[in-house]
Amino acid sequence: MFPIRDHNPSTRTPWVVRGLIVLNVLIYVLTAEWGGRMIGLWQWGALYPEAISHGVWLHGLVTHMFLHAGIMHIAGNMLFLWVFGDNLEDQLGHFGFLVFYLLGGLAAAGAQIAGDPFSDVPMVGASGAIAAVMGGYLLLFPKARVDILFIFVIVYKIFTIRAWIVLGFWFAVQLLNSLGGSADGVAYWAHAGGFLAGLVLMAPHFLRLGGPRFWRDHGGLPPNPSIDYVATRVPVVKRRR
Repeated sequence: MFPIRDHNPSTRTPWVVRGLIVLNVLIYVLTAEWGGRMIGLWQWGALYPEAISHGVWLHGLVTHMFLHAGIMHIAGNMLFLWVFGDNLEDQLGHFGFLVFYLLGGLAAAGAQIAGDPFSDVPMVGASGAIAAVMGGYLLLFPKARVDILFIFVIVYKIFTIRAWIVLGFWFAVQLLNSLGGSADGVAYWAHAGGFLAGLVLMAPHFLRLGGPRFWRDHGGLPPNPSIDYVATRVPVVKRRR
């Protein structure tokens, strides 16, 4: 079960989101095991909490955001970035969104290091930065409609659910796994920390928009007319209700 699209159109082309996706995919292709030639770049760019705790390998705080451990890892991250990132870039502008994304990733890395400061397991992935994007999205558009693809064996169905349910459930899972000390190799502290960082980083913009008044004026929905997707796959613009 995962989000595939929202009903929240953007008013500007998300060049930064597109650029991040292209950059991440390109680096993945170069550093994947089948490439072999640049696997050293993957190892050099990963984040090692123990090293950071001792004040070395600091470049990993940034470079880890552009490396991934497998095809499903990068596919999931880029899908979430595509679904939720464009609306934040629309709100913050291209440069503002890039700064938000990078700061969110740094905060997520900090949360992972704080949760397990002496781990020697390398951490890679844009998940923390994208978690910040999700946190910012939740603050601005809690009632935006998001389409969820549910797959059970060979049966699939698309459900439309409010953003606060989708993102709130995702955050709860990350937080519970963090507190439960899950040992499946997923950086849950980074996910939870990035999400909370996104809420904090988006707060100044939210207040500039009017804070709770922004929610009241738009009913928690995006300020732009929503999109309804019909069976022909042609998007139909529909006014908010």
